[in-house]
Amino acid sequence: MVLTIAAAVFVFGLLVLVHELGHFITAKLTGMRVDEFAIGFGPKLLSFTYGETVYSLRAVPLGGFNDIAGMDPSTNEAGSRGYCEKPVLSRMIVILAGSIMNFILPVVIFFGIYLVAGVSTPNTEPVFGTVIAGKAADQAGLKAGDRIISLDGKEISTWIEFVDNIKDNEGTAVTVVAERNGEKITATMTPAYDSQAKRAMVGVMSSVDTRYPGVFEAVSLSLQKTGMIIAMMLDALAQIIMKLSGAELAGPIGVAQMAGQVAQMGFVPLLNFAAFLSLNLGIVNLFPIPALDGGHFVTLCVEAVRGKPMSPKALEYTQKVGIVLLILLMVLATKNDIVRVFTGG
Repeated sequence: MVLTIAAAVFVFGLLVLVHELGHFITAKLTGMRVDEFAIGFGPKLLSFTYGETVYSLRAVPLGGFNDIAGMDPSTNEAGSRGYCEKPVLSRMIVILAGSIMNFILPVVIFFGIYLVAGVSTPNTEPVFGTVIAGKAADQAGLKAGDRIISLDGKEISTWIEFVDNIKDNEGTAVTVVAERNGEKITATMTPAYDSQAKRAMVGVMSSVDTRYPGVFEAVSLSLQKTGMIIAMMLDALAQIIMKLSGAELAGPIGVAQMAGQVAQMGFVPLLNFAAFLSLNLGIVNLFPIPALDGGHFVTLCVEAVRGKPMSPKALEYTQKVGIVLLILLMVLATKNDIVRVFTGG
């Protein structure tokens, strides 16, 4: 539980910090007055003032905000430094900067991982690389580095053979013969169904072969991996929309649960998870839904075409619709989280 909470706070905190920094930096660069830069919501835990801005850390680490003067034209007290008084292009830059930072963060994370931890490719041999605490293999006493010799008397010579012989044995005890430091050991483990992988698993990952790229190759690999993940996410999003299904949605509870599970594998997998989630956040925030950055951008596009802002009533109406849509999505995601918790998914 402690690890799950710590991992969730780290992931949420990193993503929110980077996103809000995008808005903050561009607001400052375009001459806007930022009254407060906050990480989290609710009561203040810590705060200090530097220049004209209050920097605060708040109790609920599930978001953050920039209090930019003049977001509401009727209450603008900053004059020409108010958001509403700046050119449309400046406001567009500020609105999009949060998501852009969420796209940049994974490139930086992957670059750091490649330089420090290297590029890892799965080993085809049936050797454990990671054994997750509390899962079937760990409970059976198996450890990282163990080489599987046989399952229920059937010889195993590749990692694929090991996976194939595990995936269909949900709830069935399997006798394992493994080699550790030149000695044979025998253990019994019971595969459990994993709802995300949609097959039975025992909580292990294959060993890997690692090489260390140079700086320029690391940059190239980081960009390639980020682009590949974005393409996969957009494809998955299209499938969800076409099927009109929200079964795969996860809310804060689900994300926290996943962060805890990934953290058990190590800090590098947790960084990979944070990068993946950052891209997810960046894409979702660009949805043309009022109350999201994408919705604000659309209203700015309308203003640019019309030559004047939308009326206050129209803006209020679209904001209310957006908030209702977000609440409905959050309710659906939270329902999915609760179902996963109680079904062990």
